[in-house]
Amino acid sequence: MLDANFIILYVDSPEASARFYADLIGSEALETSPTFAMFALPSGAKLGLWSRHTVEPGAQAAGGGGEIAMVVGSGEAVDATHADWQRCGLAILQAPTDLDFGRTFVASDPDGHRLRVFHPFGR
Repeated sequence: MLDANFIILYVDSPEASARFYADLIGSEALETSPTFAMFALPSGAKLGLWSRHTVEPGAQAAGGGGEIAMVVGSGEAVDATHADWQRCGLAILQAPTDLDFGRTFVASDPDGHRLRVFHPFGR
């Protein structure tokens, strides 16, 4: 059985992206090098930031082709996170709104990777 507990994003500058994600999640990277940085997330998953210029085999994917989705505890927390991220200057792709699955908004990181925050209805 496979356990998918590691997310890797291809980034232009692992150092710059590591600073961005350290500020976003409130913790420092577990490891960093000129071509890679890794974070442990509160869920237990790990987030790797790999230089798109050195990944082997080479990758064609760019940011925006998928999302990292993060669940928060309430619709109010969605709105509060949106306000915090907006104050921090993150690019907001979708303002807080109610969709069929819950309250949500979408931002992007400096490489264009989509970051969705949501609270599912019924929880």
